[in-house]
Amino acid sequence: MGKHVAGDAPEMDRLVDEASAAIGAAIDALRVPRLMGVVLGGGYGRGEGGVMATGGAQTLSNDLDFYVVAEDGSSADDISAIGRALAPISAEWTRKLGVDADFCTPKTPWRLRHDQERVMIQELVHGYFDVAGAKGETLFAGVDRRGPEEFPWMEAARLMMNRGVGLMLALASGDNRFVARNINKAVLGAGDARLISRGGYKWKAIERAQALGDRLYGAAVAWKFRPRAEAVCGWDEARDTWLAALEEVMAAGRPRRNMYSAARWLARRKSLGDPATFGLDPVVRVLKRVESGVRARRTMSASLRRDWEIFN
Repeated sequence: MGKHVAGDAPEMDRLVDEASAAIGAAIDALRVPRLMGVVLGGGYGRGEGGVMATGGAQTLSNDLDFYVVAEDGSSADDISAIGRALAPISAEWTRKLGVDADFCTPKTPWRLRHDQERVMIQELVHGYFDVAGAKGETLFAGVDRRGPEEFPWMEAARLMMNRGVGLMLALASGDNRFVARNINKAVLGAGDARLISRGGYKWKAIERAQALGDRLYGAAVAWKFRPRAEAVCGWDEARDTWLAALEEVMAAGRPRRNMYSAARWLARRKSLGDPATFGLDPVVRVLKRVESGVRARRTMSASLRRDWEIFN
């Protein structure tokens, strides 16, 4: 039996095993053209998934994040066809498990190599569970394994951008569970970004908590593993934690302007954007808009959401 959840919860480990086996069998039976393989990543792939205890019963608390790899040379139509083929399986198992069974947009081995400095890719190749098709050792053969202390500064900026967006989305949500989860993710993301900017990131959340020595971050790790109805802190405290981390991250990186960043923005956004940030990396440009929104307690505008979706 695989180890999928943090702590001792063998019933939940077994549930993820059984679901993964059934999902893998359903995928293999489809024989989808250009599909190389599927693995379970995220918390349950790394053995750090959460468990919700309600009235003595245990349930899964996180999404199941399935990563899909398509053959090199796959066209946009091929990628779309793979996504459509897997969508009914996602919907079926989301209903059965009570949490989202998400299949990511398929990536080719070339794209994985291209993005190999991303935290998401490195965490994936260091902790996954084989589900369907070729095994991970084949799917990720060309990806260089990096040490957790080797992440580039831009990954701290990207993490701060995404967790700041989560805080803004929480402001507009009436779903208490969504709000609590995004408050918790903002606290965790702020701490993780600090470690990345210091060159001190760790693979395991418990190790990151020990390295930071921060009370709120430690509480957020505990909440991640065993979520509760109430958030780990209030929205304002999460915002202050996020803003303090942002100050440290930006001081560590001192982002520079260059023509490559300007060209990327113009090519994908078809506009100059804010002249004050022109020439900065697009992630930094979006992050600065997110910072302004978080400080002012604003929800996301349509234009900011578009920029975030393009450059996330």
